[in-house]
Amino acid sequence: MPKFLIQATYTSEGTRGLLREGASGRRDAVEQVVTGLGGRLEAMYFTFGGDDVVLVVDFPDAVSMAAVSLTVKASGALRTRATPLLSLDEIDEATRRQVVFRAPGA
Repeated sequence: MPKFLIQATYTSEGTRGLLREGASGRRDAVEQVVTGLGGRLEAMYFTFGGDDVVLVVDFPDAVSMAAVSLTVKASGALRTRATPLLSLDEIDEATRRQVVFRAPGA
């Protein structure tokens, strides 16, 4: 199952919701969304700095990740980034594939 790193920053509206619900309330909401699309929440951490929360999730496909991303962003409560995570085996497989490429100007 494809794995994604999600980095999110709460808007002021989202922060007010977090203050009302607490972290465990948000985890429950995230798990409901992820499992509702056949995925799994592997990890969820709150952070300091540029992001407020980071998650590692598994989804059946990239379309499921896109559906979640669009819905969450449309709420206006969070700004998010989703980064696909590749295993060592996947990178090993990528290194064995032949790619025909000509650099610009070559």
